Amino acid sequence: MLGSIAEWLMKEVQPSDAATPVVSAFYDRFPFPGDPLQDGPPPGYNWRWCHRSVLASVHGVIPAGQQQPRILDAGCGTGVSTDYLCHLNPGAEVVAVDISDGALAVARERLERSEARQGVRSLRQEQRSLLDLGDETPFDYINSVGVLHHLREPEAGLAALADLLAPQGLLHLFLYADAGRWEIHRTQKALTLLQAGTGGDGLRLGRNLFETLPESNRLRRHHEQRWSVDCAPDANFADMYLHPQETSYNLERLFAFIETAGLQFAGFSNPELWDPARLLNGELLERAQALPVSQQWCLIEQLDPDISHFEFFLSKAPITKSSRTDDELAAAKGLRQPCLWGEPDPILGRNMEPIQLSDAAKDLLRCVDAQPDAALGSMGSPDLLRDLVDRQILLLRE
Repeated sequence: MLGSIAEWLMKEVQPSDAATPVVSAFYDRFPFPGDPLQDGPPPGYNWRWCHRSVLASVHGVIPAGQQQPRILDAGCGTGVSTDYLCHLNPGAEVVAVDISDGALAVARERLERSEARQGVRSLRQEQRSLLDLGDETPFDYINSVGVLHHLREPEAGLAALADLLAPQGLLHLFLYADAGRWEIHRTQKALTLLQAGTGGDGLRLGRNLFETLPESNRLRRHHEQRWSVDCAPDANFADMYLHPQETSYNLERLFAFIETAGLQFAGFSNPELWDPARLLNGELLERAQALPVSQQWCLIEQLDPDISHFEFFLSKAPITKSSRTDDELAAAKGLRQPCLWGEPDPILGRNMEPIQLSDAAKDLLRCVDAQPDAALGSMGSPDLLRDLVDRQILLLRE
């Protein structure tokens, strides 16, 4: 009898993913991300963590009945994403989980200092694996940035998140891409061969490696030119070069991965990156734009070896993005993009890029704020409305 009990207990405490104990211990040593704590709301805005902005981007319009979403931050780390999710989604119910107690301790302090709890309906921060959330009710929005690629079996993680997604919900993922991590992978392998380890010695030896390599060395140049600022905090350097468990993808494997959970691709959350006009012009651009969209993406993957990650939305059912005629646009209701920064006159767009607004556009946005239920046609011309909607400065509401 005692033997049976012991076997049952051992089964109960078995981690859902074989890498969990190692990864949890790693993030206890190096709580990630290493963004500094501060009092008050987080700086700027990230539209990918604003449910209304995400809905407008994916659907072309904010569907009715989406005012107080239930949101999961799956693998919240030190709470940077949770902080934004709380501040950008007033009235939401937010659940944030992570396997690292050390990272969660930082997250709790971050959200306490930013007063994140004040604007949401409820907030829970718990030390749990995203694989063990079967007792939760479905979520309208799930954010899981930089998490699944650290599981031993990422497919199990994606399946678990798919089970937690509401029928009309959206899942936002961020996964490593092969091409832009060429130098990172070689540095990781070199440090493994040098038996640097994943603790303090590994950190010291990793930083020393970039100081020791010749200035002309490709790995050193790549780190100094692209990643040295991001990796200034020790936790960020460790996450990039010392992590004990990591998977990366190319586009072909990425879409095969998505299919394992029966989910639908609903668009990149950095669509500007996947526009051929970013890289090509003239005849080459015309040829690229004549390709099916999926082949355009493949072309960009080949032409831009600096793409280091994929960030994208998934849904349970296929989504057709709404398009409006001028009459339909005039009859619609609007919402100022919540992720403009620099009030009273917005100076930065949803991607923190400088934007120019005409006096007519500023007047229209002020009218939308003052009369949120009025038809947009009474506020501006069809050309002005379409320009603001296309630029995601004005969001449409059902």
